[in-house]
Amino acid sequence: MKSLKRIFSLTIFFIILIISVYLTGCSDNVTEPAAQSEDEYLTSTAINSAFSTNSDDDDNLFTNEVMDFDSQGPVADNDVGFETPIDSLLKWGRRVSGTNINTNITTFGDSIKIVGVIRTITGNFVIIGYINGTLDSTVKPYQQEQKRKVTFKRVDRRPNPRFNWRVYQYTAIDGETKSPQIGKDNIVMSKIEFYKNNNLILTLNGPNFTVNMFTSRFFGGNGLFEVNRGDDIRIKVFATSNKSDTDIVSYHWARNSFGFHRERFTMTSQTPNGSNFERTYEKTFRMYSQHNHGMHNAFISANTQVSLFDNSPTLFSSTYMGFPYRIRP
Repeated sequence: MKSLKRIFSLTIFFIILIISVYLTGCSDNVTEPAAQSEDEYLTSTAINSAFSTNSDDDDNLFTNEVMDFDSQGPVADNDVGFETPIDSLLKWGRRVSGTNINTNITTFGDSIKIVGVIRTITGNFVIIGYINGTLDSTVKPYQQEQKRKVTFKRVDRRPNPRFNWRVYQYTAIDGETKSPQIGKDNIVMSKIEFYKNNNLILTLNGPNFTVNMFTSRFFGGNGLFEVNRGDDIRIKVFATSNKSDTDIVSYHWARNSFGFHRERFTMTSQTPNGSNFERTYEKTFRMYSQHNHGMHNAFISANTQVSLFDNSPTLFSSTYMGFPYRIRP
């Protein structure tokens, strides 16, 4: 009889122990010294991490801002130019050497926080082409600055901030070179239109593109540039330039298994405006059938002609903007 009571007591003990372990594992234990504060967690998510590994989550965009824009050096596009002193342009692109990040947080009540992110990027703008018939390369050290704002909304009140806040809205990216030349001193993009299968689906307004706000998928989403593989895409850029030479406008899009992609725009109109020129640029292409699904950053850059076709390291001026898009399988 005592043996049965002992077995019964041990059984009850182990059942209680198992339940206790289970409940402990299910709780969000954030009492450890290494736990992040709310602001630390929000800053981390806004610059280099994500809520989950789901490629369709909007917060996966932010850590890829730099890598999605010509970060691995010169690549080729389908254009061949004939200008001097660079006679024939073969490849060009940025090679990033460093990034410095500054953030600030604005709080609205206890349910909204906005993280402003400024990335200062340093590197080399590399051009490969023929100079007087000889293959050569030009390296132009640069510094550029890009901005984006990420808004978080409270969804819970648990001890762990990871479960309390989700990305609610985020802006397009606004960027320009700061050296050797300030980008917007030469070219300002004022508006960009996006057409899918010949229908206008999105307009983004400049010159500060952070005024364009997107709502995340978690909160229902709206106004996102969403396309399917095989869709015909046309992008129209409206820009003001103080250069008589035609500027070089390009669309940069995400790396996939087939590498980095860049498309040159064609200038379709030009109207003098005092000492400036009002120009429009257009590009039509088909979204390729093997494009990875999920969320991606794309960029549109506007460079002065001499940025690519003059080998002086003091001549590099670029303005650019970035926007999110979603590819459906």
